Amino acid sequence: MAEAAISTESTTTTIKRVPLDRPWSWLAKGFSDLRQAPFISLGYGILFTLAGYLLVASLWALGWIYLTLPLAAGFLIVGPLFAVGLYEVSRRLQAGEPVTFRETLGAWKRNGGQIGLMGVALLLLMFAWLRLAAMIFMLFFGLEPPSLETLVQQTVLSPDALPFLVTGTAVGAVLALIAFSISAISIPLLLDHPEANVITAITTSIEAVRANPATMLFWGALIVLFVGAGLATFLLGLIITLPLIGHASWHAYQDLTTKKD
Repeated sequence: MAEAAISTESTTTTIKRVPLDRPWSWLAKGFSDLRQAPFISLGYGILFTLAGYLLVASLWALGWIYLTLPLAAGFLIVGPLFAVGLYEVSRRLQAGEPVTFRETLGAWKRNGGQIGLMGVALLLLMFAWLRLAAMIFMLFFGLEPPSLETLVQQTVLSPDALPFLVTGTAVGAVLALIAFSISAISIPLLLDHPEANVITAITTSIEAVRANPATMLFWGALIVLFVGAGLATFLLGLIITLPLIGHASWHAYQDLTTKKD
């Protein structure tokens, strides 16, 4: 099995090549974690879902409902930041440590400064995406958005919307690839290794994606599929799919890396 090593000041993290079907194993282990800590895991799912409802209600009240889809896509960018508590659940289960909601909420303190910097990087990417999405929307539809009654028809179903959809999808795909590459395993690594810094974490994550392009592309597609399924059920499916993806992402990190003393 071919491996690529990335050195840090105190450790050497080895990136492993894994088979294309390995994401199914990550999901299976993630589901096992969810079953072992159902109340905490589903509690996070409920919190995320309620936050989604609050966001949609706010957009509706402000007349910005057309921003729902760009913000949903933006959540995929910053999602790893909000999953720290879920990573901690999986870490504690794997280490045989007690799992409590209070402990998982404070998990970021294990490496607070560096996780915070990673969060800033992801938020900047999300803001860049929202800015670009707004510019693309105005480029095709002007300063006055379609009415709520005709929004889906004009932006999705109309043949005239094809250039808008192609442009938006292409730009979004590029930013999503950047975000996924830098965050696929970076936050779990920072949580697992309090001595690690954000540059090492990002570099290691990029190397993991580079060493396993097909597998990680498949994993990214599964993440989009599961989150999309959650959104399609009026957000209710997110109660299960978000914790599942969070736990599985921890096992992806564990499977893709080894630590050498």
